[in-house]
Order: sequence, then structure tokens, then C-alpha cells
Amino acid sequence: MRALLRGVRWYLREIGGSARWDAYLASCAEHGHAPVSRGEFERARADARAGSPGARCC
Repeated sequence: MRALLRGVRWYLREIGGSARWDAYLASCAEHGHAPVSRGEFERARADARAGSPGARCC
């Protein structure tokens, strides 16, 4: 049961972007610079996705 709950938690963090946010905060701490706000971080991610559509059709 615990493994199932861990898997669900991991899945939700990956989909929701929390894992990327945590990795970004860890990177900022490692390199010694102040992180941007969560909103700015998400806007930069959305802009990057929009700039390189990859396999999307539209």
C-alpha cells in the first residue's frame, strides 16, 4: 500500500510541476543565487514550451 501511495505522490508531483520547482530551488541553492518567484518560473516554462513546439501539430 505504501508503494502505491508513493507512486501516486510521485506521479502527481511530476504532472503538477512540483518536482521541477524543487529541482530549480535546489539548483539555485547550489549555485548561490536567489530564485525567481513560482509564477515567474512557471511563465518561463510556458514560454519555453511555446517557443519550441516539438511534436505538436498546431
